[in-house]
Amino acid sequence: MTCPDLDYVMVVTSEQDVTADMVIESLNARRAPVVRVDPADIGPGLSFHARLGAAGSCWSGRLRTSSRDIALERVRAFYYRRPSPWRFENLKPQARAFAIAEARYGLSGLLHSLPDCHYVNHPAAVVVGEHKPAQLQVAVQVGFTVPETLITNDLDAATSFATEHSPMIYKAFRGLPLGTDDQARAIWTQRVDPVELDESIAVTAHLFQAEVPKHSDARVTVVGTRVFASQIISPENALDWRSGDHDSLTYVPIAVPEHVMRALRAYLDAFGLVFGCFDFALEETGQAAEPYRWIFIECNPNGQWGWLPDSDAIADSFAETLLQGWFV
Repeated sequence: MTCPDLDYVMVVTSEQDVTADMVIESLNARRAPVVRVDPADIGPGLSFHARLGAAGSCWSGRLRTSSRDIALERVRAFYYRRPSPWRFENLKPQARAFAIAEARYGLSGLLHSLPDCHYVNHPAAVVVGEHKPAQLQVAVQVGFTVPETLITNDLDAATSFATEHSPMIYKAFRGLPLGTDDQARAIWTQRVDPVELDESIAVTAHLFQAEVPKHSDARVTVVGTRVFASQIISPENALDWRSGDHDSLTYVPIAVPEHVMRALRAYLDAFGLVFGCFDFALEETGQAAEPYRWIFIECNPNGQWGWLPDSDAIADSFAETLLQGWFV
């Protein structure tokens, strides 16, 4: 179906994405035109063309899916979520690798370069913001407190750090790649016994930190100008609240101290982000005025939030942020 050339919000994600569904529902409630696209559908299910040159100084053209036919230059807002992995299963390995690279740099490169388009978040900013060394460096620069941290593949350095900072924890930089069943898996934060350190550390990079004697955790979701914060209380104060039964977690609204609020804004600005999910460890201070010391753990620039108690309000904030400045 060829759609009238309206201004659109493009939602780039897979077919099964409950979080994106919530934002689309909020956009629909505002009667905003939305087109949902999964770049992995490239082929008969997704075709496109774009031109640049004599016709104009910006890319213009059309994108067609099984249900939509839209003008690319009319995409005014772009919600980048979680598109599917590239497919091309019918191609031989070398041809498949070539097709994936060409689709990534061609189709995705085009979608990431749309004129007059507001990205939440821009995929390039997400890539940079996902690197934990950069996260921790910027966190310190904007005023967050961070745990003592070591990144290394050197056994002596790891052993020395473990002696200096006990107990010590290990965190993966990215987690496990998709398995043969295409299911995502994770390596949870875990304590490290120094006697277990050996020469295998030399194989790859490792991230070690001094363990924070925390009381609980906090998840702070920032979307545009709005901030949503929940204190997360887990049974027996689990080292990594993500690793257990989510139904056993307790969520309590929590006020974010002003100095943390300022650092949140400065952090997102440093990476060119509009949205981020921040994780903090909360250490008790014994002071009534400010009962917790907020210790930065990480920021996911494309994090999940659909399971939080205020998820409906977060979805509305996404819709408002995407539509700001062009849709009435």
